[in-house]
Amino acid sequence: MATDYDAPRKSEEDLNEESLEELKSRRTDKPTAVVEEDETDLAAGYELPGADLSGEELLVLVIPPQPDEFTCSSCFLVRHRSQIAREKDGHFYCVECES
Repeated sequence: MATDYDAPRKSEEDLNEESLEELKSRRTDKPTAVVEEDETDLAAGYELPGADLSGEELLVLVIPPQPDEFTCSSCFLVRHRSQIAREKDGHFYCVECES
């Protein structure tokens, strides 16, 4: 922004008077009406990144428990039998859940 250094400078009193007058004129202005938009219309226009996977099927091969595996009764992870920390009432608990 260009500044004219030759122009007469205004004092602080002049600036305060101008700002007070400006504020008074703003106060007499009528407020503008606020238009509310329906948020559902805004969300409908946006698409999330990535492909549409709603019509896809997930095929997973389920392998039965192996003889050397157990399912921890605390974290429900399948672990090797060497990870058994304790057995209580027929339930096995892994080393990580016991520590």
